[in-house]
Amino acid sequence: MTGSLRDRRRGVAAVSFALTTALALSACGSSDSGSDSGSDAVSGGGAAADTHTVSTAMGNVKVPAAPKRVVVLDTAELDSALTLGVKPVGATHADVDSGFLSYLPKDRVAGIKDVGALMTPNLESIAALKPDLILTSKIRHGDKYDELKKIAPTVMTENTGYTWKENFQTHANALGKVPEAEKVIADYDTHTAKVTEALGGKEKAAATEVSMVRFVEGADIRIYGRQNYIATLLADVGLGRPAIVDKAKDGFSYDVSPEKIDLADADVVFHSTYGDAKKSKETQTVGSGLWKNMAAVKNGMVFPVDDQLWIQGIGYTAAGKILDELQADLTK
Repeated sequence: MTGSLRDRRRGVAAVSFALTTALALSACGSSDSGSDSGSDAVSGGGAAADTHTVSTAMGNVKVPAAPKRVVVLDTAELDSALTLGVKPVGATHADVDSGFLSYLPKDRVAGIKDVGALMTPNLESIAALKPDLILTSKIRHGDKYDELKKIAPTVMTENTGYTWKENFQTHANALGKVPEAEKVIADYDTHTAKVTEALGGKEKAAATEVSMVRFVEGADIRIYGRQNYIATLLADVGLGRPAIVDKAKDGFSYDVSPEKIDLADADVVFHSTYGDAKKSKETQTVGSGLWKNMAAVKNGMVFPVDDQLWIQGIGYTAAGKILDELQADLTK
């Protein structure tokens, strides 16, 4: 899948999944043995004596109480696992030169087996790892669910991106790391509050309008709306957004040509690039008169950011780094 299609799917509303998450958390304390219709795998790693049930996008799934050999099939699941102190035995790679996303600590991803591209995981490679748990989402790999669950219990969230916080809780439940997740969430809340304070408090933060622009090879330029991963971070800090974001399709993004890039103007503009700078129209756009005449550009409040971190990472480890960059850029 191209970055363009993958990203666009992240804007699906989170309402239906919130119920799934609530059920997942309520099931966290249950412990039993055996298997159900949502998980008929005979794991090569050996069946766990103790299991608990996780409510997923594909129904209830029984997973080991403390899985030891986890395979993750998307960037958000990799971020979740590493954030919770779990090193997967296998993971897919994103469509980037670096394989695993570059913001992840090298020592944390060292030794993880690459099991193929994100949208086309190699099922034989996954099976060879003898996993006892697979984490992914229905929007990514729902069509492969029947095959995956024969390899190991497979926990799928409904979507990715905007629903990242609910998804993280489901991942934590599946991994047997709910207490650790609670600490991660509390630390994130503390971090966002500190950034807000550093920006001058809630009122000043709210009065600062921020645009997020993404140049995408093979697609129009995206002005990000309110229903995507990065938008949730901006909202948690309490930053304002320009009016144009409310025209975003499905809340995800409002797409423009270079000739309309001035619609992205705000007090602050962050921008990232997916793919080649020329093919994504970044070079053409940032060299244009429209771009140079934007207030944010004239005021020195335009900041290029890492696409792998700000857009593709999706998780609490990525969020912590983004919050640090936000504070550094906005307090210069």
